Amino acid sequence: MTKILLNGAKGRMGRAISAAAAECACEIAAACDMGDNPADFIANCDVVVDFSFREATAPLAELCAKEGKALVIGTTGHTPEQRAEILKCAEKIPVVWAGNYSLGVNLLNYLSRVAAQILDESYDIEIVEMHHRHKKDAPSGTAQKLKEIVLAARGRGEESVRYGREGQIGERPVGEIGVHALRGGGVVGDHSVIFATDGESLELSHRAADRKVFSKGALAAAKWIVGRPAGLYGMEDVLNLK
Repeated sequence: MTKILLNGAKGRMGRAISAAAAECACEIAAACDMGDNPADFIANCDVVVDFSFREATAPLAELCAKEGKALVIGTTGHTPEQRAEILKCAEKIPVVWAGNYSLGVNLLNYLSRVAAQILDESYDIEIVEMHHRHKKDAPSGTAQKLKEIVLAARGRGEESVRYGREGQIGERPVGEIGVHALRGGGVVGDHSVIFATDGESLELSHRAADRKVFSKGALAAAKWIVGRPAGLYGMEDVLNLK
């Protein structure tokens, strides 16, 4: 069985991963949370899985690089500086980093890329996500990934993105990508990518009803990454969707 050090074990995703570990042929060798020092437990694991806080990920990545342990990152909302620190560690160890670990969402990523490549700029693109009231970052990591996918497919940069709208905004510019974050209740995670033009629209959507779909994906990534060469990987690598 793959031995895992789980960082953020008391959070929603941490609890879901712990509950699903055995059926996925994984063992939670150490469960860490606030107040625990992962360095005290890292020697007895094959891979570290992080679903904690953005401030904790870079120091954890540095520890993994020092100890030669693979890392799976599910934490989101990192600053550019934190992301740079983590990417530097990925030069020494294998890292899977994804904003969402469900199979359905990663198929949504793939299909969104195909649609953005096929449909020209007469099709406006809007990305809408909704999560529970407790989520701390916005837009979600999954929405950010979808944004990056459609921007790359259209050959555009961040300057084309509009986060929400209000007031007298005028006509929608050609090539603009809208990104909208909704928060409320106990919604696990809903994501939609809308392609709209005169006369028709295409909507690609995914709705998660149970965190089990994310935990199983994270555990699959943990099993897959052990023994891989150093570098940065995504769920498209784990699922061979490229």
